[in-house]
Amino acid sequence: MTIPVAHTRTAIKRRHALIAPEGNVPSNHPNWKDSKTVVQISPAMGAGFTQMLIELSPKGQGSGVTQDRQLFFYVVEGAVEVMIAPSQAKNAVKSGGYAYLPPFTTYTISNSSGLPATILVFEKGYEPLTGVQPPGVFFWREHEVPGAPFLGDPDAMLQVLLPERPEFDMAVNIFRYKPGARLPFVETHLMEHGLLMLAGEGIYRLEDDWYPVQAGDVIWMAPYCPQWFAATGKSSATYIYYKDVNRAALPV
Repeated sequence: MTIPVAHTRTAIKRRHALIAPEGNVPSNHPNWKDSKTVVQISPAMGAGFTQMLIELSPKGQGSGVTQDRQLFFYVVEGAVEVMIAPSQAKNAVKSGGYAYLPPFTTYTISNSSGLPATILVFEKGYEPLTGVQPPGVFFWREHEVPGAPFLGDPDAMLQVLLPERPEFDMAVNIFRYKPGARLPFVETHLMEHGLLMLAGEGIYRLEDDWYPVQAGDVIWMAPYCPQWFAATGKSSATYIYYKDVNRAALPV
């Protein structure tokens, strides 16, 4: 798509944002070497989490300790190798694979494909729950996660990538829509979202604004932001998204 000079589809509002990839500017991240990091969503814009797209060169590598935070990453393209200390066990994660790293995990993520690799990262502080142990390290593959019709609609299939258990205070899901499929109603809820369009195109309603979206676009939705999506075009639309779960602030 050719974008006219001084024009952008990006829109940053107080409680939602659409970020088009043609305006992305990589930044240096101290934990990632030989790589390009685009911080797509962060607390600087009012979010309660961070979403990053990281492109690793053939020698690219990231390492660190999660401290009191947690990290989920999904391999968009290529392949990486993950080493978790102190066991030094190595895990190969290819395109469509993903991993969850809990608080106080020491890790090294290295490009293992010989070509550039791209990973999507969601990171947030972990909120302990009294009487519940935090989760452990978790690896899995998208193609092994069964999809379920969303609210009975077989044209809108939802894959839940992390176990739905109370120790997890975040969820990451993949939504696949056949052309013309849509959410059945405008959702308004406590959960916050960060979203990356993986394929296809559609229309997203965020509050009172309507946005054409396509593969590569990023969306942030604050809590209680009214939201609705419909797939357009001749091919299926797919997105992966984050939400906070199991820690709703309820009256006592």
